[in-house]
Amino acid sequence: MATQKRLARRLGSATLTFLTATTVTLAAHQWRSEKARLHERRLELEELAIRRTALAHQQRMHWELLARAIDDPSLAAVIDTYDQGIPAERRRQFFYANAWYVHLYHLYQAELLDREELYTRLREFFQSPVFREYWEASRHMRASLDESSVEAQLGHMVDGLVRDLDESDTDEWWVVGEPPTD
Repeated sequence: MATQKRLARRLGSATLTFLTATTVTLAAHQWRSEKARLHERRLELEELAIRRTALAHQQRMHWELLARAIDDPSLAAVIDTYDQGIPAERRRQFFYANAWYVHLYHLYQAELLDREELYTRLREFFQSPVFREYWEASRHMRASLDESSVEAQLGHMVDGLVRDLDESDTDEWWVVGEPPTD
């Protein structure tokens, strides 16, 4: 009987040691997994911050280059692909309209506007005859976009908005069209 008690104590002690070691091993593994997950998440956030910074820089550069083209017709000639029958002053207005469109596009890309908010803002911009004329004059530029790109998809959305505005029989332009949802 005494031998059985000693054996039971030894087995109990061994079992306790085994369970403790298993628990510690599992906890360490779980801690390493959590640490790796947090490290991966930190890297994702850093990458997102880098992309947003690059996008903001790109937007600033776009505006600076476009502003120079608007101010200096000799520089505008470098990027002017509009019909040369359009007066120079109107082409400068098109550059400015493009700057606004690209600004809204970047707000959308940075997720500061959702698709519905973008649509709503563009619906307002298309109350301007100059902006509408710009959109039509830049059709050939959008035709070269990859159809699967976000920019091409938004272009199609805007084409639909313009069509809805043209076909509308109401003066309440702010209710025309059905804003898309993301």
